[in-house]
Amino acid sequence: MAREFGRNVRVSSQMQKELSLILQRDIDDPRLGFITINEVVVTKDLAVAKVYITVLNVDEQGKRANVKLLNELAPVIRHQLAKRMRLRHISELRFYYDDSFDTGMRVAEILSDLKKPSDSAQDKHDLDKPDP
Repeated sequence: MAREFGRNVRVSSQMQKELSLILQRDIDDPRLGFITINEVVVTKDLAVAKVYITVLNVDEQGKRANVKLLNELAPVIRHQLAKRMRLRHISELRFYYDDSFDTGMRVAEILSDLKKPSDSAQDKHDLDKPDP
């Protein structure tokens, strides 16, 4: 009977949980913003883990600075991760900014802007009707 999820999927799921706890409790750097780990993708051989993050309430420069800082802290974070996970080899961590949240917010804003003119047109149409 084959397993439903491959080992790399299970490792990436556990790694996501542990990384969020490490960033929340163990890494005490005031330069880091409020970081959320959206996804961890581990290669099949578990050699590299791509960690996709978002940072709230920062501008574009702040996002780049947080990703750069996390990549600089990757060896320290990896060491903390090795203490928590029972693996012989811990994946190399590479942090990337996940812009899907920003894209979703932009799409929602565009959709709300498109909806506003049609609402005012409907109101104008209702005003043109005589009262019964």
